[in-house]
Amino acid sequence: MSHEVVEKNIGLMMILIVIVISFGGLVEIVPLFFIKDTTEPVQGVKPYSALRLEGRDVYIREGCFNCHSQMIRPFRAETERYGHYSVAGESVYDHPFQWGSKRTGPDLARVGGRYSDDWQRVHLINPRDVVPESNMPGYPWLAENKIDAKGTAKKMRVMNTLISATCSKCETYSDSDIAKAESEVQGKTELDALVAYLQELGTAIKARR
Repeated sequence: MSHEVVEKNIGLMMILIVIVISFGGLVEIVPLFFIKDTTEPVQGVKPYSALRLEGRDVYIREGCFNCHSQMIRPFRAETERYGHYSVAGESVYDHPFQWGSKRTGPDLARVGGRYSDDWQRVHLINPRDVVPESNMPGYPWLAENKIDAKGTAKKMRVMNTLISATCSKCETYSDSDIAKAESEVQGKTELDALVAYLQELGTAIKARR
C-alpha cells in the first residue's frame, strides 16, 4: 500500500493511525502489569489516612494538579532540586495518580516535611506572604470549610475496591480504620486536610543528598 493511497483517503488514514497507536500502547502498557516495581508499593508507602484522603480530594477539586506535577524525572537537574526521582511503587494508592509534566509551580512529589505546617497554611491562604514573587492564587476559604465527615468512610470503602483491583500486594483499609474515619476528620477544615496531604508527599523515599 503506497503512501499516496493512504494520504488521499482520510478514513483509511484514521483507521491505520488508531491501529498503530493501539499496538504501541499495548506494547508499552501491558508489560507494566507484570513488573514488580510498578505493581507493588515501595517500603514505607501506606494507604492515605482518613484526613490525608480528604486532603487529596481537596487537592484534586481545587485543580492543584493543573500547575504542580508530582513526578521527578531521573535527571540530575531534577534530583538536585527536588530529591530522589519518582518511582511507580509510590503511587499504587493514588486513584487517580497525580503524575504529570505541568509545572507552572514547582513539583510537589517530595514537598512533605520541607516546610512547617504553619508555612503551608500561610502559603495556601495567601502565597505572597511567604513567596512575594508567587503567581499562585490564594485559597482562604479552605480555612473555613469543614470536612464532611460522614462521607469519609464511604470514600475509604471505594478506595478498597480500587486498591484490590489494581494491586495484589497492597494494604486495604480495615473495618477498624473505616469505623473511626468519621471521628478522625470530625471538626477538621479542608485546610487541615490539605496540609496533612502535602506534608507526607514523598516522605517514604528519602531525598538524595
